[in-house]
Amino acid sequence: MKKIVIVGGVAGGASTAARLRRRDETAHIILYERGEYISYANCGLPYYIGGTIKNRNHLFVQTPESFSKRFNLDIRINSEIIGIDRDKKEVLVKNADTGETTTESYDKLVLSPGAEPVRPPIPGIQLPGIFTLRSVPDTDRIKSFMGKKKPKRAIIVGAGFIGLEMAENLHHSRIFVTIVEMAEQVMTPLDYEMAAAVHQHLKTKHVEFYLKDAVESFEKSGKGLNVRLSSGRNLKADMVILSIGVRPESKLAKEADLAIGSTGGIQVNEYLQTSDPDIYALGDAIEVENPIINRKMTAYLAGPANKQGRVVADNIVSENKIKYRGSITTAIAKVFDLTVASTGVSEKTLIKEKIPYIASITHGSSHAGYYPGATPMTIKIQFSPKDGKVFGAQIVGYEGVDKRIDMIANTLKQGGTVCDLMDIEHAYAPPFSSAKDPVNIAGFAADNILHGLVQIVHWHEIQKADPDKDFLLDVRTRHEVKQGTIHGSYHIPLDDLRDRMDEIPKDRRILIFCAAGLRGYLTARILMQNGFENVYNLSGGYITYEHAIQKQSNEDIFDHSFIHRDGALYSSEE
Repeated sequence: MKKIVIVGGVAGGASTAARLRRRDETAHIILYERGEYISYANCGLPYYIGGTIKNRNHLFVQTPESFSKRFNLDIRINSEIIGIDRDKKEVLVKNADTGETTTESYDKLVLSPGAEPVRPPIPGIQLPGIFTLRSVPDTDRIKSFMGKKKPKRAIIVGAGFIGLEMAENLHHSRIFVTIVEMAEQVMTPLDYEMAAAVHQHLKTKHVEFYLKDAVESFEKSGKGLNVRLSSGRNLKADMVILSIGVRPESKLAKEADLAIGSTGGIQVNEYLQTSDPDIYALGDAIEVENPIINRKMTAYLAGPANKQGRVVADNIVSENKIKYRGSITTAIAKVFDLTVASTGVSEKTLIKEKIPYIASITHGSSHAGYYPGATPMTIKIQFSPKDGKVFGAQIVGYEGVDKRIDMIANTLKQGGTVCDLMDIEHAYAPPFSSAKDPVNIAGFAADNILHGLVQIVHWHEIQKADPDKDFLLDVRTRHEVKQGTIHGSYHIPLDDLRDRMDEIPKDRRILIFCAAGLRGYLTARILMQNGFENVYNLSGGYITYEHAIQKQSNEDIFDHSFIHRDGALYSSEE
C-alpha cells in the first residue's frame, strides 16, 4: 500500500487528495492542515466581509468530516509540518492544540503550503485593528472587529486585486475607504494606461487613494489609528487592511534543502517534482514556466493550483506520465462597476525581459451598439512584430469582459497569433456581441499594423510631440472637439478630409487621433494613399490619452470631513 502525505489543503492539496483517491482506492492518503479548514473559497472572503455572501458556510467546499468520509482520507487538522527528513522519508508534525511533536513516514510527499501575506517591519504593524486577509481565521477576525467596533474609516495598504476587492466591499458596508499604494498605479500587473481607467472609476465612487506613497508607521490614536505616510501625511483610521502582496511559503522546502528558484518559489520540473524525486510541490508555493516567454514565475491563482493537483496525483499514480504545461496567469477582478482582466505577459514585463513587441489598444462594446444596454470595453494586446504571436492582453469594461479574456487566453495557451484572434468564431446575437466581436477587432487592428497598413503612436509619445516636427490632427466631430482635445492639435473632421488635404503639411510627421482609433485608421489610409508617408494613428485614441494624462490619485477627499453620530459623513466646509 502506497503512503502519500500531503502538506496543506485548500485548492492544491485538497485537489491532489481527491484525484489520488479517484485514481487509487488502496493508497493511504494523509492530509495535514495546520488550521481548521481544508477546503474553502479564498476568493470569496472579501465578499463575505462585505455582505454579498451572507452565509459563512457557503465559503466551505468541504469540511474535514465530509471530505474524509467521501474520499476515505486521513485528514489531520491543526497539525503543522515543521520539518522534513528526506533520508528517512519522514515529516515532523506539531500538534497546534497540545504542542506535541510526532513523526510520520511517507512514500511520496506533496507540498502545498500556499503563500503568506507580506508584513513588512513597519513600526506599529502589530497594533490591534490591523489585519491581513488570506484565510478564514483572518476573515473571522475582521468580521468580528467590524461587528464590535463599527469602524467608519478604513485604510487599505496595497492596491492589488484583493486590495481593490476589499475597498469595494468595505465601501458597500458604509465604511469610508482610503487606499495607499506605493506604485504609480493600482493593480500593478496592468499596464499604466489600463490602470488609469480604473483610477478614474474609483474617483466616481468617492474612494480616496494615494499613489506613489507608502506607510512609514502606525500609531495608536484615541480609539483608532494614525497612519503616517512617507509623504508626511497623517491619515486617521479605525481599521487597516494590509494587502501588500504575498510570497511563496517555501521555508519548509528551504530547510529540507530542496531547490528554490529565483522567484523564491520551490523549483519543480515539468512533472511538478521537486529536486527530490519523492517530493512533489504545487500551488502558490512553487515557481512555474510561463510558456509564452519561457521564464520562471509565480502564479497566485486558484485555477492553476487546482489543475496542478490533478497533474501531481496522476504522476504519483502513473509515475510521471503527465507534463504540466505552465500558467499564463489569467486573472479577473470586479472593481465596483468595472471588470478588470488580464492574461499572458504585460507590456512592462516585455520591456523588462527585453522582448520585442508591439502593443495595440482598441475600444469596443459589450454587444451590438444598436441593441439597448451596450457598455464600453477597452482591449490592449501585445504581440510579436515578427510573426504576430500574441504575448498578452488586458481588458477593462463593464460587461462581457470575462468572455473576451477567456477567448484571448485560450488563443495564448495554444501559442496563437493575431490571425487567430481575427478568426475566432463566436456566438453572435445582438444582446450578446457584435458580428465582429471586440476580440476580432483587436486582431484586425493588430493585423493592419503587422502588414504595414498603418503605423501607430502611443499616448506617452504624443506627450513628447515636437510642434516643429509633428502635426497633430484631430479628425473627430466639432461637437467632440468642444468636449476636449489635445493641446496644439489641428481639427479636420474625417468626412471633410478629402476636400482639405492641402491644409496638412507633408514635411512633418502626421499624428492622427479620433476618439477610439477607427476614424484615425481611416484617415491614415486616405493620407497614405494620397502621398503622405510619415503618418501615424494614436492607438486607443483620445479615450486612452485622456485617461492616462489626468491626475491619477484621489487625495485628501476626506480632509475636511467628519462622521456625525448618525453615521453619515459631513464636510466641515459646508
